Amino acid sequence: MNLSWDKLTGLTTDGAPAMCGEKSGLVGRLRQKMQSEGNAGELTAYHCIIHQETLCGKVLGMEHVMNTVTQTVNFIRARGLNHRQFQSFLEEIQSEYNDVPYHTEVRWLSRGKVLERFFYLLDDICQFLETKEKDTARLRDVKWRCELAFLCDVTNHLSALNLQLQGRGRTVTDMYDSVRAFKVKLNLWETQLQQKNHAHFPACQNMMTRTTAASQFPTKHFVEKLSTLRAEFTRRFTDFERQKFNFEMFSNPFSIDPEKAPENLQMELIELQCDSALKSKYETVGRVEFHRCLPETMPQLRRHAARILSMFGSTYVCEQLFSVMKLNKSAHRSSLTDAHLHSILRVSTAQDLTPNITELVVKKRCQVSTVSKQ
Repeated sequence: MNLSWDKLTGLTTDGAPAMCGEKSGLVGRLRQKMQSEGNAGELTAYHCIIHQETLCGKVLGMEHVMNTVTQTVNFIRARGLNHRQFQSFLEEIQSEYNDVPYHTEVRWLSRGKVLERFFYLLDDICQFLETKEKDTARLRDVKWRCELAFLCDVTNHLSALNLQLQGRGRTVTDMYDSVRAFKVKLNLWETQLQQKNHAHFPACQNMMTRTTAASQFPTKHFVEKLSTLRAEFTRRFTDFERQKFNFEMFSNPFSIDPEKAPENLQMELIELQCDSALKSKYETVGRVEFHRCLPETMPQLRRHAARILSMFGSTYVCEQLFSVMKLNKSAHRSSLTDAHLHSILRVSTAQDLTPNITELVVKKRCQVSTVSKQ
């Protein structure tokens, strides 16, 4: 596409070996290309934040709980008769909920909703399964229920973080701030669980209200799970920790000590911090729009801001584009050409698109029909 190699600052991948390989991978080959082009700039390679957040959740090692939930839900939902009977059963007992949702690995955000609904319908589900002569010993086990409650709460917290990381307008610094906040939350939850405080774990709190479950609730085991999850977040996001100073200088340049900044930015940073008009502008328009207002007399700060803004923290935009293409390029649209698809993708992915009605009307061709006279 004839792009300049000296403007390449970052690369975000899905973490696959074909992407991250130092020699034959895309990251390694791009770095070799930049060296051959004489570009001394640093290529910052990241693993998609959203992918890593999802992988962190797998370190909990509670697949045995999720497998039981999935098998039970599939028994209810996979067969139409069972599903209708289950809905009728919930209606007869006047349950607060009228159904239990499906769960698929592709739609990982459905995991939290399924677990929450399953937890609060657990007694009703056991009664229904017993009418079908199914074994419910596992579902009635107190220890297993405690693990289900913990997994339900943690998954809901992870799903909330996942939603925060999604969206087109999220800069890499915004996503990094969300991950940092979640790590602090994990530290807080770990301390509170040690003190048997379940304020942020409603399902666990529900279990603690039951006399039989309160004495068997494995608090120490769950504290270790949270500690392992926090350690995994720290390990996986090491690459972003290395850019912490650059992110802070972009997010709030007025609080940075100029002596700790790179030498090429020190003079401009001092001028910026002493300019009351720019400080007022920063507080008015926000950090993203503010860097567009930097004067041309501060080229190094403008370049630094451009580097940060051009970084993709995740592959969300790429995957969203692929989803749009899949919806439009279906088997039922056989006459769709590559040119048509290109135009559709440009229109459907445009953030701010205002049609020029006047120009469209001028270019409009009237269809004249002739009526034969009898």
